Amino acid sequence: MKSLSPLTINDSIFLSRTDPMFMAELFKMEVPEIYEGIIEIKSVARDPGSRAKIAVFTTDTTIDPVGACVGMRGSRVQAVVNELQGEKIDIIPWNEDQPTFLVNALQPAEVSKVVLDEEAGKIEVVVPEEQLSLAIGRRGQNVRLASQLTNLDIDIMTEAEEKQKAIEADRKLVAEWLAEGNEIEVIRYGKRSDELTDHR
Repeated sequence: MKSLSPLTINDSIFLSRTDPMFMAELFKMEVPEIYEGIIEIKSVARDPGSRAKIAVFTTDTTIDPVGACVGMRGSRVQAVVNELQGEKIDIIPWNEDQPTFLVNALQPAEVSKVVLDEEAGKIEVVVPEEQLSLAIGRRGQNVRLASQLTNLDIDIMTEAEEKQKAIEADRKLVAEWLAEGNEIEVIRYGKRSDELTDHR
């Protein structure tokens, strides 16, 4: 039930199968460990009818929260998938460390590096060139769901793009340094430029 609205004569009940918590409740029905509170659903992100991601966590070190939600031969997750008419579900291990959680959330893509840009208020994710399309997903679906799941603004770039960005940042710093009237001392072959002599 999504909401209950009082009317003058009768109450109106609103039901939503597209709400993220609808899927959470389905897992609660299928996974006893969730129902009993041993496994906690931390967050859910959905593109209803297409794909979803759910983050799970437990303090019980003897239990694999992802495996418990999948079930033997995928029986538990398949029951939820069937109820959602074939919606694909990625079950993600939640982690209190944001970069680690983000790497998990971007599965099945492989991540090379995660950089937190506090000034811009976003996280930059670096992936190999061949992993870029997988990380972004079809029509941006994978990165969009990962962003919803982690509640983070994600910027994905390739390793080559990160390298170019670093070069441009260095050039900007040099330009600002020179604009302030500073000089750059050039070192060649282990000597300062003023120590070099003409041996002709």
